[in-house]
Amino acid sequence: MVRIFLFSLLLLFAALPCLAQRSDPLNDQEIDALRDTNQNSEKRLKLLVKFARARLDSIDQAKTDQKMAVQDRDDKIHDLLQDFLSIYDELGDNLDMYHERSDDMRKGLQEVIQGDGEFQARLERIRHASAADELKQYDFVLTNAQDTVRSGSSEHKNLLTDLDQEFAKKAKEKKR
Repeated sequence: MVRIFLFSLLLLFAALPCLAQRSDPLNDQEIDALRDTNQNSEKRLKLLVKFARARLDSIDQAKTDQKMAVQDRDDKIHDLLQDFLSIYDELGDNLDMYHERSDDMRKGLQEVIQGDGEFQARLERIRHASAADELKQYDFVLTNAQDTVRSGSSEHKNLLTDLDQEFAKKAKEKKR
């Protein structure tokens, strides 16, 4: 029993450096900007779309950077895709939060839906512009990002339709 405990403890300590390596996908300026918009769904959603877009811009830059070693470039693209995915997930969490609070987030949601279309196209371009050996390094996270954006896009469109109907119903009730 003691051996199992010690072995488990050893595995935990061995895993800590790996866990600590993953950093926040947002930099300090982005975190501060988000903190300032917590009560304003439209501004916050626009910022999250902007930050996700910035990660895709960074991928485009990395793909054209001839000074960077191929393995470093592939690792950087993988990390940026993971950051994009984390930001996109945060976007979804924020949509859920604002929906639970019954905020009118329709304007911000329209920005998100426009972003969804752009993100789908850009992720597809990354896939087609990547050589097979490059793609091996980040195919899983790229596929995950594409699937997440595809399903998110559908959910976002449905949410906007629901919100439009909900607010139209409320407006109709106020007129009575």
